[in-house]
Amino acid sequence: MATFKIEGGNQLHGDLYPQGAKNEALQVICAVLLTPYKVQISNIPEISDVLKLIEILTELGVKTERTSKGNYTFQADDIRLDFLKTDIFALQAASLRGSIMILGPLLARFGIGYIPQPGGDKIGRRRLDTHFTGLQKLGASFTYNPDEHFFSVEVSKLKGAYMLLDEASVTGTANIVMAATMAEGTTTIYNAACEPYVQQLCRMLVSMGAVIEGIGSNLLSIKGVGSLSGCAHQILPDMIEVGSFIGLAAMTNSEITIRNAGIQHLGIIPEQFKRLGIQMEERNDDLFIPAQEHYEIETFIDGSIMNIADAPWPGLTPDLLSIFLVIATQAKGSVLIHQKMFESRLFFVDKLIDMGAQIILCDPHRATVIGLDHKYHLRATNMSSPDIRAGVALLIAALSAQGTSKISNIEQIDRGYEKIDERLNAIGARITRID
Repeated sequence: MATFKIEGGNQLHGDLYPQGAKNEALQVICAVLLTPYKVQISNIPEISDVLKLIEILTELGVKTERTSKGNYTFQADDIRLDFLKTDIFALQAASLRGSIMILGPLLARFGIGYIPQPGGDKIGRRRLDTHFTGLQKLGASFTYNPDEHFFSVEVSKLKGAYMLLDEASVTGTANIVMAATMAEGTTTIYNAACEPYVQQLCRMLVSMGAVIEGIGSNLLSIKGVGSLSGCAHQILPDMIEVGSFIGLAAMTNSEITIRNAGIQHLGIIPEQFKRLGIQMEERNDDLFIPAQEHYEIETFIDGSIMNIADAPWPGLTPDLLSIFLVIATQAKGSVLIHQKMFESRLFFVDKLIDMGAQIILCDPHRATVIGLDHKYHLRATNMSSPDIRAGVALLIAALSAQGTSKISNIEQIDRGYEKIDERLNAIGARITRID
């Protein structure tokens, strides 16, 4: 198990380039299973979760070629469905939550799909009902083997249907949309997720010949077609990494320019950081964050304490709440962080409290942060990364702290951030990877 040793208290200065969006990559890579023709995807983040999915597809029979860094071609013209019942597949897919999204394409094209109970971050209950309920409405039969923790779906012919999703699940919407592209008739999905990741998937499917209306809204209409062709697709910059870099600049009093940030796809994210008093400037598609010795949290119009909560798009993505929480520890003022979607995502705050942060964990979903206004630096300490986003939040805290910190279990960070230590060291950080 690898560890980061971080010598904190250093100001950073320079340019950072966000990687391709992890959450989009997992969706669009699964979509290559919908066609026997060649699909080119660029700006793929070469992180462990994405590389693991590419490995699964390769074992499944997809011809995969890395043409250059971040650029791949895929051709699913000789799929080995028998691989889905092997122990190797069970082991690989169970370790990656994104593997659930192979079900929709396999069901659409081959009428069958198998998947073990998927893994991923341990951030509370993450149910899969939306996926399977949607596929059942398209005519699929669903079974679950509780002894082997294996899901299976089968259908002779998918048929379009109207459905109102019980939650605006991003991966659930993606799975259902991919299945519906080749269903007979028209599928209407209400309360669909409309995150940029889903929008990008839909645009990719349209370029392959799918007929989809309502892209960008929570009401999608998909008219099924007989087959899909190949395409070329470019993945957006990762908005979670952009947000992480904004928080990094604020916590370390650093001047950082985030190049090619995909500003038009960031939604409410920049404005939410400004609510914490963080200054930034848009320069074409770059975000410039100046060094700030102090940043002050706003209050609401009536003077009440600021409340920052996650919500389905266009609300604030839950993946950034860990970052907001950690940067609030050095702001002037107080804020309530409300993590509505996952009940275990705030449990890393005990590590910040050990570092000297003033945080009250109200319950599994809410934490009140009283900012130190950079008057008292966080203390260096040893800790472990519990999940991807909390791991980066702890890394940011360690970079701002006085002294040397260690973060173990950094494989969690590697799942979502490509060579983060090398990129931050290039602008002045002092991070050593110990294997």
